[in-house]
Amino acid sequence: MNNQERTVRSPELTLGDDARTVIPQIGFGVFQIPPEDTQRAVEEALEIGYRHIDTAAAYYNEEQVGAALKATGMADQVFVTGKVRNCDQGYAATQVAFEESRRKLGVDVMGMYLIHWPVPAVDLYRETWRALLKLRDEGAIRVAGVSNFLPEHLEAVIADSGQTPTVNQIEAHPRYHQPDSLAYCAAHGITVEAYSPLGHGSDMDSEPVVAAAAAHGVTPAQVVLRWHTQEGRIVIPKSKHAERMRANLDVSGFSLTEAELAAIDALHDPSGRVSADPAVYVQSQSWADQRARGNI
Repeated sequence: MNNQERTVRSPELTLGDDARTVIPQIGFGVFQIPPEDTQRAVEEALEIGYRHIDTAAAYYNEEQVGAALKATGMADQVFVTGKVRNCDQGYAATQVAFEESRRKLGVDVMGMYLIHWPVPAVDLYRETWRALLKLRDEGAIRVAGVSNFLPEHLEAVIADSGQTPTVNQIEAHPRYHQPDSLAYCAAHGITVEAYSPLGHGSDMDSEPVVAAAAAHGVTPAQVVLRWHTQEGRIVIPKSKHAERMRANLDVSGFSLTEAELAAIDALHDPSGRVSADPAVYVQSQSWADQRARGNI
């Protein structure tokens, strides 16, 4: 194996107060990877060195992720994250949906299970959170968390259940990293997981990112991912190309300076969102809905 093909390993984070729960800090995301490409992409990611796969029922490729885990014989070596769809929220419905996802993925215990969106207009996220806590207490999942939750949604589930989500997966990239949510999560011991961690082209074309890339002899994408990991976030970059998968995972060989981190932090723009607004997002995430919106 030459240096170009060497196996790369992600740094790890300990989650919450349980020192036994460790997650690879850089995972492989499969959102909008077509089902026909998913098994190949996941198998390549595992060969490169990824040990954390992020999927969701709403991506409609869980079976292909499961096929990759089975084909490689690595199901018990990979931290798998799943999510309950918006249309499956509710205490009983969430438990049914989880069992379906677990069957498709072919895992006995899921590493982490998240509420995909709060959908406050429907107002089922509190009872859905209680269902996740039950799954965790039964040993079906290791970590119960949420996704796209704003501080008011986090406050609501904490007040209702007395238990704080371990992880909040939110949109975060240089042009839009939600400082208020980051501060709230830090104050409450919630680990932030960044989706769309690279943002769009303007994030990686920005002067602080380009300058840091030149200074450290790395790519702008590697700078952005290192910015996330140095600030303590989990990241789930996505690519169907092996060379980019490898580069995205290989970001531990350099460190950004405090000035470089601060300059990237300063890029935040309240209008820089590339995903939906959790305060008003109400899509069902059914197959027909996702298909119509081009997500699958």
